[in-house]
Amino acid sequence: MSKPSLRVAVAGLGFGETVHLEALRASPLWEPVALWHPRAERLERACARNQLPGTDDFAALVADPGLDAVVIATPPGPRHGLACLALEAGKHLMLEKPVGLHAGEVEDLQRQALAKGLTVAVDFEYRAVPLFMQLAELLQQGVLGEPWLVKLDWLMGSRADARRPWSWYASRDLGGGVLGALGTHAFDMLHWLVGPSLGLHAQLGTAVAERPDPVNGQPLPVDAEDIALIQMELQTSTGKPVPAQLNLASVTRAGRGFWLELYGSEATLVLGSDNQSDYVHGFGLWMARAGEPLRPVTADPRLAFKRTWGDGRIAPVERLHNWWADAITAQRPMVPGLLEALGSQRCCDQARETLR
Repeated sequence: MSKPSLRVAVAGLGFGETVHLEALRASPLWEPVALWHPRAERLERACARNQLPGTDDFAALVADPGLDAVVIATPPGPRHGLACLALEAGKHLMLEKPVGLHAGEVEDLQRQALAKGLTVAVDFEYRAVPLFMQLAELLQQGVLGEPWLVKLDWLMGSRADARRPWSWYASRDLGGGVLGALGTHAFDMLHWLVGPSLGLHAQLGTAVAERPDPVNGQPLPVDAEDIALIQMELQTSTGKPVPAQLNLASVTRAGRGFWLELYGSEATLVLGSDNQSDYVHGFGLWMARAGEPLRPVTADPRLAFKRTWGDGRIAPVERLHNWWADAITAQRPMVPGLLEALGSQRCCDQARETLR
């Protein structure tokens, strides 16, 4: 006999509607039942498109005893406050990243979730991408040998056009910047694949210092970083530290995309994609053992998605949703969850201390 689907609401109608809602609808484990957005006119349009009821009253939404969970995919600023209301009402959560504006907000949510016995997932979707999962397995098997050097370049051009209007992404205080957008993922990947951070030093820059007001076109200042160059030390499973270099940018026209290189005593592993238009499709994995050239690693069919979409983000998010549902049903902690988000956010906070 099949278990009843978990009833879930989606808060936030950008990534929340285009990715989370599509992924939830594809899973038999979930039943999307409502939408939330603070602006009534945008909410009405989304409800009509998706044939779902909606509300601009978040407290009323989470007060519904028939609601099991909420996906919160708003901008970072209001995320902590909304999550607190949902946890107080006894709802399980899926949170976009960055989870909070600083590590203290993540710690606060951790305390509340533990006190209530609720399962909180965090959308670190690269943990659910097949070739990333395959790389993790190779590393766990010890293929690399002793890690000697880790290098991650993530050089994108989505913000290179200075005519792109000002938004919360341009404000450090609102959670904007390349650290929140890419750095949160990057730190989590390195912690997952290699080990926790022992320390870091960052050089941050803002290449596009002004953007036009979306209403009147007047220039508004940008203070969120769009470039981050970071030197790190990671602790491996043997306890030995390994140096890591992380280069992030959202303003590199024709940037090289995502390239993770791991060099060790027994092998080299490279995972990368130059696809600027899709953050998931297009990845390749290569390996070279000592004395050999880099060769492609055949994708493991065990890890393949059962279904894919034109938007590459939907399939890994659906996989995360299913892990989340399983964790809720089994009443066990979710990975990736708030513990992983806290480790990532502490690195973001430490990198931003460079500006003080």
